[in-house]
Amino acid sequence: MAEICDIEVVVVDVLGTLVDERSGLGAAIRDAVPASDDASVDELLTAWQDHVEREQQRVVQGHRPYVNTEIIDGEAAQRVADHAGLADPAVIARLATAGQRLPPWGDSVAGLQRLAQRFPVLGLSNAGRTALLRLNAHAGLRWHQVLSTEAVQFYKPAPEVYQLAIDTAGCPPECVLMVAAHAWDLRGAQARGMRTAYVQRPAGDPPASSDVFDWRFDGLDDLVTALTAR
Repeated sequence: MAEICDIEVVVVDVLGTLVDERSGLGAAIRDAVPASDDASVDELLTAWQDHVEREQQRVVQGHRPYVNTEIIDGEAAQRVADHAGLADPAVIARLATAGQRLPPWGDSVAGLQRLAQRFPVLGLSNAGRTALLRLNAHAGLRWHQVLSTEAVQFYKPAPEVYQLAIDTAGCPPECVLMVAAHAWDLRGAQARGMRTAYVQRPAGDPPASSDVFDWRFDGLDDLVTALTAR
């Protein structure tokens, strides 16, 4: 296990790691299409998330010019509306902003506060600048600084995103810890030389057997306790 005394800055993913993206989007879909049963909501939610993931990867791969998450979420909301036969423009417009009203996990707000008492803490999110501002306010997330991938016109796991965090931290990458509930995110950070900590979440992307991350924790509280113990 890696030593923790040389970590100077902690970078934390937001979507899925600090906020419950799946349940938040699912609740918004249920509100927009109240006649839907659980299976229908799950189907619509999968259509939303598949679209977002596909379009972000198209940007990373150079197959689509960069557009921020407000554009992509708007497209996803329209896909849901088309599938569900939803035609009310006001309801579709509100659904398009569902990603700005995601609930925090139970340990996120207090965990960030504890962590920030010991380390400079950066948020690093695929969410666009405006969406991220509103999401942080809704979820009660407080940062020393939060970074949107919109600043580099890419999405994770593009290397430019992690370099943005390293440059902002102002120290060598091996002194910067990336925290996420997604193994794919941590692999991207690791490829840039950052240290890595996986935090388990119900809807995260767990490490594969081949992944070698510096730490693995059952929740944010465990991570904060480990990092602040010295």
